[in-house]
Amino acid sequence: MKPKTLVSTLISLLFQQSVFSQSEQIDNSLSLGGMILQGGWAMIPLFLCSLTLIYLLIQSYRDTTAKDFGSLQLAETIKNFCEKGQLQEAIEKTKQDSSLLGRALARGLSKMRSKRTEEANDTFEAAIAEVFETEEHAIGQRIHYINVVAAVAPMIGLLGTVSGMIGAFQTMSAGGMGRPELLAGDIGEALITTATGLCIGIPAMIAHSYFSNRLENQLVENSQRTKEIGETAQQAKEKAVSTEK
Repeated sequence: MKPKTLVSTLISLLFQQSVFSQSEQIDNSLSLGGMILQGGWAMIPLFLCSLTLIYLLIQSYRDTTAKDFGSLQLAETIKNFCEKGQLQEAIEKTKQDSSLLGRALARGLSKMRSKRTEEANDTFEAAIAEVFETEEHAIGQRIHYINVVAAVAPMIGLLGTVSGMIGAFQTMSAGGMGRPELLAGDIGEALITTATGLCIGIPAMIAHSYFSNRLENQLVENSQRTKEIGETAQQAKEKAVSTEK
């Protein structure tokens, strides 16, 4: 092999090795583990925020399922009992149901039965409202925490960004101005923490809106059912009183 050809071959091999090493370094830096490590201290609270968000999402989904609030079948059954004036049977049926509708009607109908006709409907509505408000507060509190995560996660990411930029300026003041590779870690920390905070915060904001509407819809739907049942029970009670007279 001629010397000129040999030199060309060696230069080509060295160039290929250099490109391969650079690409391997880039791949490692872009891996998930590398990004987490490069994010610095801020990734720890952001990781805790993500775990908290997952727990709250699962719990909020379970708390806002339709079967836990009540069913149309239960409402129709109780309404039929009330139309026939069978208030005691309606109360016994509601006590067998653990949904919000069942618990609210059990309390409301029990109080309605013990009151006079003119006070019965107001007493029923007050008892129903009390049960609904307690349930809304308990479930809404967990949904509110989703909004807290949505607000806190981007702020932690921003704090990590500030920390990374401070580190970058310190590196520059220490003589790293002419060596940009020394700034890569600090700038990477700044960008990764911001991106991570937004990746947690944006889904949390969407989830908060979704579960808030889901809770509100269930409460309104079952509130309308209790109102119809209350009116039916009131009419049946007035009819029974007029018949006795």
